[in-house]
Amino acid sequence: MLDWQHELLVHEIPIRLAAFTAVLTLMALWETLAPRRHWHHPRPLRWLNNLGLALLNNLLARALFPMAAVGVAAFTERHGWGMLALTSLPAWGRVILSVVALDLVIYLQHVMFHALPTLWRLHRVHHADVDFDVTTGIRFHPLEILLSLGIKAAAVLLLGAPVAAVIVFEVLLNATAMFNHGNVRLPRKLDRILRWWVVTPDMHRVHHSVADDEANCNFGFNLPWWDRLLGTYRDQPRRGHEVMTLGIHGIRRRRHILWLPGMLLLPFNAPVGGYVINRRAGNPSGRRKLKADI
Repeated sequence: MLDWQHELLVHEIPIRLAAFTAVLTLMALWETLAPRRHWHHPRPLRWLNNLGLALLNNLLARALFPMAAVGVAAFTERHGWGMLALTSLPAWGRVILSVVALDLVIYLQHVMFHALPTLWRLHRVHHADVDFDVTTGIRFHPLEILLSLGIKAAAVLLLGAPVAAVIVFEVLLNATAMFNHGNVRLPRKLDRILRWWVVTPDMHRVHHSVADDEANCNFGFNLPWWDRLLGTYRDQPRRGHEVMTLGIHGIRRRRHILWLPGMLLLPFNAPVGGYVINRRAGNPSGRRKLKADI
């Protein structure tokens, strides 16, 4: 492994923590100065529980998988494994290709977590937030985080992604997830330009709609191209961003959507059925209750 990549590996945690803190702080200030929507619940209460869940996830992931995808990348580089090891691409080419490929994997993973009822049990913890802000982007059930770590590790192993690529990808994914969940206002013309290169808050907010056909669109977190290429892109919500209803049918109780214990138990205390990825045109008004969301 090259010396500079070894340095990245050694300093991975400080790099990721610094990027996380900087983006969270900037987005929090932006949301305060130029919010897109009014909050339904007090921000301090939401932040305490959403950030508490994120902290729990990080501690659990580090305890069970100390190096996670980065460790797998170091292993594959050391042994010359993976598809990229068979190419003659320069180092910078392998980094770019790996970041793009890993982003596609995350897009497909996101679709899968909507398509399979068992996985939707976990993912609805993220969607149950009726307020959409920077902390929604880091609000995931611990079991979903662990499954995602396994999927990313498998993708890194198959690709033979270099350490630098994995660290860059993880920093970008975390930063863009907080950005595109931000309750922030962007000029419409700027949003139009940006969403060709990155998923914007207005683009991703559609995905958090209570209406099925809107929630089953705009799955991207980082790069916006997959939604356009694979037919899951939707430009705007039918009711507009200020008044659209966010969340999940039937899951509106404070103990489920606000409090950490309720979030942890949410995958297990309601049946799943009837929620399928192919419901692209059903329930446009967001009024019909699904069995999955009782």
